[in-house]
Amino acid sequence: MKKIKYMKKINTKEAVIVKKGILIALGEIFLKSPPVQKIFKDKLIKNLIFFLKRESFDFKIYPKRERVFIETKNQNKAAKIIKNIFGVSWFSKTMFFQKKHLKDISFFVAQNYQKWIKRKESFAIRLKKGSEIKESREKIIKEIAQNIQRKVDLENPQKEIFIEARGNDWFLYFKKKKGSGGFPVSTGGKVLSLISGGIDSPVAAYLITKRGAENVWLHFHSFPLVSRKSIEKVKKLAEIFLKFQPRLKVYFFPFSKIQTEIRAKSQPKHGVLLYRRTMMKIAENLAKKENCYAIVTGESLGQVSSQTLPNLEIIEKTVSLPVLRPLIGMDKEEIIKVAKKIGTFDVSISPQEDCCTLFVSKHASAKGNLEEIERIEKSLNLEKNIKQLEKEIEVLNYN
Repeated sequence: MKKIKYMKKINTKEAVIVKKGILIALGEIFLKSPPVQKIFKDKLIKNLIFFLKRESFDFKIYPKRERVFIETKNQNKAAKIIKNIFGVSWFSKTMFFQKKHLKDISFFVAQNYQKWIKRKESFAIRLKKGSEIKESREKIIKEIAQNIQRKVDLENPQKEIFIEARGNDWFLYFKKKKGSGGFPVSTGGKVLSLISGGIDSPVAAYLITKRGAENVWLHFHSFPLVSRKSIEKVKKLAEIFLKFQPRLKVYFFPFSKIQTEIRAKSQPKHGVLLYRRTMMKIAENLAKKENCYAIVTGESLGQVSSQTLPNLEIIEKTVSLPVLRPLIGMDKEEIIKVAKKIGTFDVSISPQEDCCTLFVSKHASAKGNLEEIERIEKSLNLEKNIKQLEKEIEVLNYN
């Protein structure tokens, strides 16, 4: 059938109304049971609404079984936001035909394909349809393709036309973009993440957020022994992190008094282990206060002396909560790649004085002795100092 004959056959029809926006695929959520799927999908939709509303533009959401469609004229702006939202497998700029029939879609494609496919380009139609659609795949594809006067190439087409049919609703799009994946934020409970201001810890926080955990951050600083550079860096990192999590609470703990006492009453080689164990105790106190299920660190196995297996065991034994280490098997190059991807790298590499390296020997032990560390801790006034310093914590809420 030639195009002109098809047009004559339906030229009395009204124009097909098209809604433009972004189609979202939910991905890993569908590994869950149906009741859990609903919870996760509802949370994803709430997160989408929050992030889109924050940018102040008009949109409307249409939930579907395996998809979510966001109607908006600001497709480019919406896409920039959606690419950072966890729970999204892929997304695409899409045309949505609500409560239409196959002949409407066929008519629209016949009218517009020349805008999408150049004269010498080949094409293929990729169809996905729900089980409720009575027409066969072959019939649907044939009905649409017969009016496209271009070469068909199913193996290596220059242009793909993706069509999804769900009930009387149809979606048409051309290119899928990879989403952030994972699960919607807060479906996995809360965690307390230790954030140093360096490269590793924001990446660890990002990766645990990808698994659905909501972050509370804790930063230890050594002001006034050093400048406030690390504090300002963490504040900047928190602003960046709001791309991934709707809101973020950050605790800033003054650690210099504890460091000074540890330095005065222990050998330099024990410094980092004593610092880290004390940090864990403080972190556990705040984690329980915030109803967090775990503590998250940016440790990578063997990266520095405190991150050897024997020393990680010594550090972890001071707390009862699980300690999660998303970077444990990653090397520095892999971590940097993620930091650049999420936008934290440039802030993280700006100069600062790290409280964990302050007063620390260059020859710290890679294999500490737990009994010796515990003996030193008994000579310190850690619990008393922690209670006093908790009153001096600065807390900032970002949203």
